[in-house]
Formats: sequence, C-alpha cells, structure tokens
Amino acid sequence: MSYSTADSLHSLKPVTLDDVRGAQKMLQGVARMTAMEGSRHLTQLVGAPVHLKCENLQRTGSFKLRGAYVRIAGLLPEERAAGVVAASAGNHAQGVALASALLGVRATVFMPHGAPLPKISATREYGAEVRLHGQVVDETLAAAQEYAERTGAVFIHPFDHADIIAGQGTVGLEILEQCPEVRTIVVGIGGGGLAAGIAVAVKSVRPDVRIVGVQAAGAAAYPPSLAAGRPVSVANPATMADGIKVGRPGAVPFGIIGELVDEVRTVSEDELSAALLLCLERAKLVVEPAGASPVAALLSEPGAFEGPVVAVLSGGNVDPVLLERILRHGMAAQGRYLAVRLRLTDRPGALATLLGVLSVVDANVLDVSHVRTDPRLGLTEAEVELHLETKGPEHCAEVGLALREAGYTVID
Repeated sequence: MSYSTADSLHSLKPVTLDDVRGAQKMLQGVARMTAMEGSRHLTQLVGAPVHLKCENLQRTGSFKLRGAYVRIAGLLPEERAAGVVAASAGNHAQGVALASALLGVRATVFMPHGAPLPKISATREYGAEVRLHGQVVDETLAAAQEYAERTGAVFIHPFDHADIIAGQGTVGLEILEQCPEVRTIVVGIGGGGLAAGIAVAVKSVRPDVRIVGVQAAGAAAYPPSLAAGRPVSVANPATMADGIKVGRPGAVPFGIIGELVDEVRTVSEDELSAALLLCLERAKLVVEPAGASPVAALLSEPGAFEGPVVAVLSGGNVDPVLLERILRHGMAAQGRYLAVRLRLTDRPGALATLLGVLSVVDANVLDVSHVRTDPRLGLTEAEVELHLETKGPEHCAEVGLALREAGYTVID
C-alpha cells in the first residue's frame, strides 16, 4: 500500500468521537443528511419499529462521498497538487471523483474492465480520469498503487484510513439524531469502514446500542478474522453484492470492529435478492445488493433484533442489467416464478387447452417452449416448458395440482 511514512502513521491513529464530529462539520453543505424512513412491513416482521437509513439517496448514490471528502480535504497543499488516485468498481470511484471535483483536486480512478457502464460514466461525469485495468478489483488496486508510486499521487484507500472511517462515522451521528431511541443498528460490512465509523460515533455516546454487521456468506472475511484475532484473507470471494465483496478486512477498521461491533452475521444470495426486492416493492427504494444486506439479515432471523432497529441502506448504485437478474432471482426465491415441463397429446388446440387450465388458476405465462420432435417423445406426444409468474409457494402448488387433475404428465 503506497502511503508515505507520515500517512501510514495517520491511517493507524485511533478514530475518536471528536474526529467524527469534526468530519460532520467538514461535510456540512457537501453530504446530505439522508432520510430515515419507517418500514411497516419490517416492523410487523421484527415485532418492533424498524427504520431505514437511506444512504442510497446520498450524493453519488452511496455513503462513500463522506469518507472520500474528509480524506481529500485533509491533504496538505503539496499533496493536493500531486493529485489523488483510487481503485474501485463503482461507489468509492464516484465518491472520490465528486469529492475531488468539489475540492479542485485532480483525480485518476482505476476501474476493472467489467465495471458496469453506468458507474464508469458517472465517475467520468464527476470529473475524474477513468482508466480501465484488470478483470477484478485486486488487479485494479495494484495498478492504482503502482500509479501512485510512479507519479506521487496520493492513494485514497476505500476503507483503511482513519479519515475515511471518521467521514463514514457521520452516518452514526445522524442516526442518533434522527432516531434517538434506537436500540440496534444493522450495517453491511465489506472492508469495514462504514461499520467502524458508525461504531465509534454511536458507542461513544450510547454504549447500550447494539451494532450488528452483515456480510455476504460468499465473501465473509470478518468471522474468520475475528476468530483468529487478525485480518485473514478469504480466497475468491463471490457474491452479487459487489459493494461488500472484499477478501480481507482493513487493519484500521478491523481493530475498531473487533472492539465495538457486537456481532457479525452472514446472509445468502437468496436472502440478498429477497431483501432487494422487498426494498423496491414495499419501501419504493432502489437499493444495491450490498445496501440491502441489513434488510436481508432482518429477513433471515427477525426475532434476533431488539427494537427500535435502524437498517443502513448503504447504496443504490445497481446496474440495470444486474437489477433485472436479481429481481427475477428474488421472485424465484419467494416462489413467485415457476418453471414447469410437461407432456401432452400433439393435436390441434392442445396448447390452447393447456393455457386455458393455467388461466383458470390465474398463473401468468411468461414464456412457452414447444418441442414436437425428440427421440424421447412418442409419436403423438409433444413436450412443453412453461415459465410462469405466480403468487407464492401455495399458488405454485395449486398450479401443479390443477395440471395433474387436468390429466397432464408433469415431468419437472
């Protein structure tokens, strides 16, 4: 990591409540105090008030602007003159780009070739020079660090620096102001900057508040790291939640999280999909998978959280193509899609009769595949594969029963 000696020492200094309060003053007029929205559905599920802290509505679409601005604003004049460099697949890139533009600092951002086009475009529109390098963020990170060493530009780490953590901690101060009766805060964890910052801010004022971190099960580096007492790498982290897809905790946030965060939970990809779908349908909020991870934790074990609960929706920058896939996956996980393959007699009107049966049970046909020529089929048989939109598991069972009662051979 390309820090100067002075910067390395500063990155490892303790983060205090005064640091977070100083960051809050610095961010006045820059970062929004994002809305706190109640969720009736989650409140009923948990059995206590649940509020959503909407950092998905922050400038650049995530909390990342807070830490990036505080970090860059704290640079010496000669460091600003050298410019800054960052590596990111999306949210940190946009936060650094906008912060740099507001502070008049030249920014270069390395992004992987597979980064979503909307995130690349937004980073450029905020004024940063974007360089595409590598297929994964680790390769992009190495390129950014090499650039920093070669040019003298200051590397802006996404989470492993005291100033970054202090900036993210301003979310915690806002939570205490907007929901002073809060008992539990649930927040997603990737590298750990946001959770660490919130923990410093909240525990310094309200040590009784329980803070629960959430990681995607396929990229959960914190549970083994906390068990080992030191940051441990997870090989090949895999999750749709790219905002928390980090293979190794940062040294600075790890120390804070180990001391102040009460619990770290993991959630599955199905739970992330269902949470994103719930945010869209019930809260009318577009949230990326990482931002939906606290909601996924509430869905997975609603009785485990003392209320009032605040779930931090950390970002809303989801690629439309990925969003479509996630929504379909989420609906399938809730039993609202049904794929069925069956055989029928190959005669005129047979398909129309089948569709009539489905119409009676109110199943919406999304796609039909009709096969007449296959060695597996008899001379008078045809095979049909249907993709249906249903109303849930009970409706799926009703559809299957109706097909069998109508005399169809359901294969799968």
